[in-house]
Amino acid sequence: MSRTDTQQPIIAGVIAILVGYTSSFAVVLTGLTAVGATPRQAASGLFALCATQAVGMVWLSRRYRIPVVLAWSTPGAALLAGTHTVDGGWSAAVGAFLLVGVAYAVTGLWPALGRLIARIPPPIAQAMLAGVVLELCLKPVTSVVDHPWAILPIVLAWLVGVRLAPRWAVPIAFVAAAVVIGIDMVRHGSGIASSLLVPHVSFTSPTLSWEAVVGIALPLFIVTMASQNVPGVAIMKSLGYEVPWRPSMVTTGVATIAGATAGGHSVNLAAISAALAAGPPAGPDPKRRWIASQSAGVTYVILAASSAALAALVAVAPKGVIATVAGLALLGTLANALEGSVSQRRGREAAVVTFLVAASGITALGIGSAFWALVAGLVVHAVLDWQPPRRKQA
Repeated sequence: MSRTDTQQPIIAGVIAILVGYTSSFAVVLTGLTAVGATPRQAASGLFALCATQAVGMVWLSRRYRIPVVLAWSTPGAALLAGTHTVDGGWSAAVGAFLLVGVAYAVTGLWPALGRLIARIPPPIAQAMLAGVVLELCLKPVTSVVDHPWAILPIVLAWLVGVRLAPRWAVPIAFVAAAVVIGIDMVRHGSGIASSLLVPHVSFTSPTLSWEAVVGIALPLFIVTMASQNVPGVAIMKSLGYEVPWRPSMVTTGVATIAGATAGGHSVNLAAISAALAAGPPAGPDPKRRWIASQSAGVTYVILAASSAALAALVAVAPKGVIATVAGLALLGTLANALEGSVSQRRGREAAVVTFLVAASGITALGIGSAFWALVAGLVVHAVLDWQPPRRKQA
């Protein structure tokens, strides 16, 4: 075995996680904060996600000798960012995260649940996701009007990144945001306490409320299944790998449950990161690419150490800066969701209704717009798809 045969998958795994982490951690912190987490609890959630993902992917890849990559649910974090604090606050949100983990595990053990979720028309699920992330994707537009000197450098850096190195566009935007935050701290003579830079785990006793179950757990489960787990399996299959569905779902469920009380919202199969770690960049020998998942797991452990520092940096950022980075990170998600929701003529009306309700941000009975968008879309779909029973001929 040549040294290159080992180096290529190791480097590919490191790059896959660096790109995925730096492109979406701002969305995760924004989402956790939106449902009631304090900066320290959000940092704990980021730490827990990194740690549980690392353990899960190292075990799966070593057990099955395929480059399985686990990730947090970026669309799910975007959904949280568009959700208000439910009845019961952060502890109820943690209870919802636990319930999502149980749902993943049950999906692996009981295939009927997976088939039930698969019956939801994909355009409706994609439209719900598009409507949820729209508000966050608008933040770069609205923020640049209020704070042009802070936001414009970030947007310009992102644009240059898209032109020259698309995969690194959002990390480049975050670097620009970090510079903006540093300049703002110097101007105001503020700083970050050293105690806030040390990674830590903050456990929360979970509770359950009807609003959290219906407004957080159910949409988070559906969005993650539709936009992470199912595409993740499809991408791996296109690269020649058959993902073991039942062990993968059980593993992601156990990992989500393990990290939930520390603030982790969802561990699931990766999609884009999987393509980077399991594709040709990971080496010419497909049988050796599982090493990329091993190096990816180690990289997650290292990045976990930066969770508290990143959360502290986000906490002192000028208004609109982190929301801008998160919005830019979700533009690709929004584009894919919009395309998936209206690409087929049949059922387009139901998808549009779903999108509008989700984008409205309404709250009824303490439940956010994501759930009502799903209900509205399914009702419209059922009405338009209904066929009257044929009368019996004499």
